[in-house]
Order: sequence, then structure tokens, then C-alpha cells
Amino acid sequence: MRMPVATTGAEAPSPTPDPMTLLRSRAYLVLLLMAALIGVPVSAAAFGFLALVGEVQPLIYTDLPESLGFDGTPPWWPLPLLAVGGLLVALTIQYLPGHGGHEPTAGFKPAAAPTPIELPGVFVAALATLCFAAVLGPEAPLLALGGGLAAGAVRMVKRDPPKQMIAVLGAAGSFAAVSSLLGSPLLGAFLLMEASGLGGPMMALVLVPGLLAAGIGALIFVGLGSWTGLGTYSLALRDVPEATRPTAAEFGWALVIGVSAALVGAGIRWLAVRLKTLVERRRVPTTVVMGLVVAGLAIGYAEGTGKAATDVLYSGQTAMDPLLTHSAAYSVGALSLLVLCKGLAYCTSLSAFRGGPIFPAMFVGAAGGILFSHLPGLSLVAGFAMGIGAMSAAMLGLPLVSVLLATLLIGAQGLTVMPLVIVAVVVSYVSTARLTAPP
Repeated sequence: MRMPVATTGAEAPSPTPDPMTLLRSRAYLVLLLMAALIGVPVSAAAFGFLALVGEVQPLIYTDLPESLGFDGTPPWWPLPLLAVGGLLVALTIQYLPGHGGHEPTAGFKPAAAPTPIELPGVFVAALATLCFAAVLGPEAPLLALGGGLAAGAVRMVKRDPPKQMIAVLGAAGSFAAVSSLLGSPLLGAFLLMEASGLGGPMMALVLVPGLLAAGIGALIFVGLGSWTGLGTYSLALRDVPEATRPTAAEFGWALVIGVSAALVGAGIRWLAVRLKTLVERRRVPTTVVMGLVVAGLAIGYAEGTGKAATDVLYSGQTAMDPLLTHSAAYSVGALSLLVLCKGLAYCTSLSAFRGGPIFPAMFVGAAGGILFSHLPGLSLVAGFAMGIGAMSAAMLGLPLVSVLLATLLIGAQGLTVMPLVIVAVVVSYVSTARLTAPP
């Protein structure tokens, strides 16, 4: 924030205002009040969006085939549905304003809030991606929808609002929209803070309205989840095995997992960018083909392992808990095929669909960590947590958030394995930087 200062003669740089002076000002209190008020409807809208996705997914993948007379869901069922999903996403990107929102191959980089005319395209593209089981998450669309709704509300109540107000309250709307999705409103705040590069003496002034909106949003999520009986749609694990104290061997495994995640992440990004080039040449038919590829990978995994195709389909947000709980039922071969198929489905979805990259990266890392835990010297919980952290760092480029994602997710056991996660995340982050070509 810079205030214009009148000068005479040569133009002098404007001084930066004192953060404490702004913090004590009446205008800042008004800004906080607006952030609190915005958090209520935005978080309710985000809850409604997640509830809609949660209702439609089983409707089209479970109830629809049964109503058509099938005995359960046929193995080939994802093929037509992902083709339809790809068609809807491609048409939305090509013909509606805003190109369907965030381009996932660009990584997790929050941008300016979408304008009101762009919000329908973001909503439709995200809904088609998530409901028809492409391998992307809801966090990026929620950030865009939350920011766009908040910025639109500001313009409705205040004529010609300052750009800084729109930016801050738009960010507060994004905070509110993801307040409980990642399991903690504080984690959502760290995600946006690190991704946007906030820093310096003005960081707190921008962050506090977002924290306030996120806290209120978390309360709205809990209240609506209890009132409707639908739950909170928050990332959570129910039954985490007890973690053991880190050993020297596990610190060695942290190096291996960090480097492996960096290599896998670099491969996913490389392939996704090249597939994206093909998709952009003929958006509609190639997006349909990409949907069929995702479906084929899920079917191939299910037929080859006897496990559910949903291990490969969807973002992986709700699949991490059963994967950890039933990890003993997965052989080394099944886990290897899961990492391969989920990773390929992930980069295919990145190239053509619209959604967030966080949950698929976490799931691929979790499956890879469990796979490594079959080898000597690495416990299950340590491998699981290190895999999540390292893969998140490789795909997001956000080391602090990656450590928090891995450790807060497993609750009380997170403190025990945090040193291992930190080493794996740092190795992955630095290795990814070395593997990534300079811009």
C-alpha cells in the first residue's frame, strides 16, 4: 500500500505508511467489519458448492447405473461420464468468459478475483471437473469463487471502491471459501500467504482481515455441517496409527523420498504442459479424449488390482483416509500401479480440466510414501507423512504449507514425524528448483 504525496519539481518516491497507524485507524476497523460480514455468505456459498459436488458424484457414479438396471457400477462406466465431463469443461473454457478460471498447469498461483461475468464459467468448469471425476481438487475454484463473490459484494455496497479494498476483501473471500477445506482455517491462511508472496511490515494488515473471514467461515462450515447432517467437507483422517520416534534410517529415507517426489513432480508437470499444448490446438475433441484417458487409467488399475476405480478417479481428498486405514491390504504391485495410474491421470487432468492441484499431489505422495514403507527401516506413518509433504512441495512450490499439510493432517502424530517431513520437504523443494528450467 502506497499513498500518493504531492511534490514539487522532480517526482519523489511516496513514503510507506506506518502499519501501526493504519491498524489503529477507523478505516481499518471498517475493513475488518466488512471482512467479517463477507465471510458469512461466501463460506455458506462454498459449503453449498461442496455439498452439491458431494451429492452429484454418487448420483451419477452409483445411483444412475443402478437405476438403469445394472448390477452395481459397470467397470466401463467412467468412460462415457469423463467424456461428457471433458466436453462440458472444453465448451465452458472455449465459449464462456474467463476461460473456466485457474489454469492448473501454471501451479498454485492465486490471481486477481474474477469479475462477476466470469464466475459462471468458473462454477460450471469446476462442477464438471469434480462431479465427473477428473483428478483435480476443489481448492482453486473455491478460491476464485470466494474472491469473485467478495469483490462483487464490495462493488454492490460501495460505488467505485478503491482497488486496494477490492484486493484485500477479495482475498478475505478466498480465505473464507477454503476456511475448513484443508482441515484448519490457519492452514488456509498460510496457503494464501505463502502462495501470494505476502511479506514485510504490511503483511499483518493484509492477513488479519483474511484470518477473521477464515475463522468465521470455519464456524459457518461447522454449523451448516451439523445442521444439514452433511459434514464439513474438511480434510481429515479418522484413525492414524501411532508414530514411532524418528530413526537415522528414516532420515535417510527422507532424502530418498524428497528426491523421488521431485523427479515424479517434474515428470508430471513436463507431461501436463505438453499435453496442454495439444489440448489448446483443438480444445473440445482433445478434452474429451483426455477424459477418456483418465477413465481408461482408472479402469485399467481396477482390473489389474481388484481395487476400486475411485482410487484413481477424483481428487483423492476423501480417499486418503481409507488408503491409510487399509494400507495393509495393498500389495507393493498394487501401490506401484496406483502411483503410476493416479500420477498419469493427474497430469492428464491438469492439461485439460479445471481444478486445484493440491489434493491429487497429496494422494500421489501418500501412496508413494506407503509404498516406500514396505521397505526396511521406514514406518508407515513416517512414509505417509513424508510422501505427502514432499509431493506437495514438488507440485506447489510452497515448502511451509507442505510441512503443515503433512503434519497437521495426521494430528497428534504430526509432531513426532515433523523433523522427517521437514527434511523431505526441503530436499524435494531444492531438488525441484534444480530440475525446473529457469523462466
